[in-house]
Amino acid sequence: MFRESIRMSWSNIIHNKMRSFLTVLGILIGVMAIISLITVMQGAINEVNSQFAGLGAGMLTVQAQGTPLKQGVNDSDIQKLAELDNVSGVSPTLSFISAAVKDGKLNESVTVEGRNEVYFKNGGVSLSEGRPLNILDMSGSTYPCVINEAVASEFFFGKDALGQSILVGGHTYTIVGVMDDAGGGVMSAMAAMFGMDNEGKIIIPYKNALKMTGSANITSLEIYISDTDKTDQTIADINEVLNQAFNYKEHSYRVINIESLLSTMKNMQGIMTALLTGIASIALLVGGIGIMNMMLVSVTERTKEIGLRKALGADPLRIQLQFLIEAIVLSMLGGMMGLIMGLLISAVVCSAIGIAFTPSASAILIGVGFSAVIGVLFGWAPARKASMLNPIDALRSE
Repeated sequence: MFRESIRMSWSNIIHNKMRSFLTVLGILIGVMAIISLITVMQGAINEVNSQFAGLGAGMLTVQAQGTPLKQGVNDSDIQKLAELDNVSGVSPTLSFISAAVKDGKLNESVTVEGRNEVYFKNGGVSLSEGRPLNILDMSGSTYPCVINEAVASEFFFGKDALGQSILVGGHTYTIVGVMDDAGGGVMSAMAAMFGMDNEGKIIIPYKNALKMTGSANITSLEIYISDTDKTDQTIADINEVLNQAFNYKEHSYRVINIESLLSTMKNMQGIMTALLTGIASIALLVGGIGIMNMMLVSVTERTKEIGLRKALGADPLRIQLQFLIEAIVLSMLGGMMGLIMGLLISAVVCSAIGIAFTPSASAILIGVGFSAVIGVLFGWAPARKASMLNPIDALRSE
């Protein structure tokens, strides 16, 4: 009985090709929208998450604006932070825009960063040649620097930049290293994320940067931790040191844990997925209404056929099953075609915007699952109407 019902349902679908195609189209668009939107969105969010995970693994950021009496932290405070349990190093951070000059060439908007040796030890940047800044460079009396490839190309095109001098903010610095802009590290990840790969950047010792900016203290720190499982306790210890440094003044500093930001972003991802699914599901509902409309029309057109079958002893359940199967087949056809189109569109879009294409199992399950459910829900009423027809009334219908 079941096999015969499938055969008759398929025969009716083939007999009305255009109407069946238009009915399937609504489901196709809905499933395609769900799969492509969710897959591309999850790919983009996963890309951002991986970038942030690389930046924030085992690292805390401290913004210490301080109080009117004490702005930022001094070397004594930094030393206390470095001596805390589970802290493997503290890297002061200063950043400002300055002019760089070499042999008459001028760049008025080079980004200058003040760092210490800890930043380089913890993978802040990858060098293509030369050496990083070391502890001997942190006295403030010497002038070494590390430049990125954009600066090397601009001022030393076709030459070896190592050992060359460059004028930065009125001081002559000797180039000891060249960063590999595409070689990984926190700096490269940040540059790639915000599209700044080709920006000129020079790293100098942080004490030199303090002199150049006229600052006495540091307002930004990166604190590296040894065991991420003890992050909460480490943050509590950092808070205690900073509270003492600023006499427990409220809002004098912030400790930012990027891993906690990742958790928040994942929660937002769930909300966005649900929102996009809801929006795309509207198309599926419209497609479901189209299936119901087609099935109702089919019942009306085949009233005499139904009446004759019932007069010959056909079971109402069998008639209902035939129309229900027809609705489910139409819905699943749209679901399968939507699945293929959705994956193709997702692959093209991901390739175009430069993110990894990873088919979303949840998107596929939601899209195809919804199409099957809609086939049952919107096909049940017309199927029941067909099974409930009175054979005498059906045979008399015009």
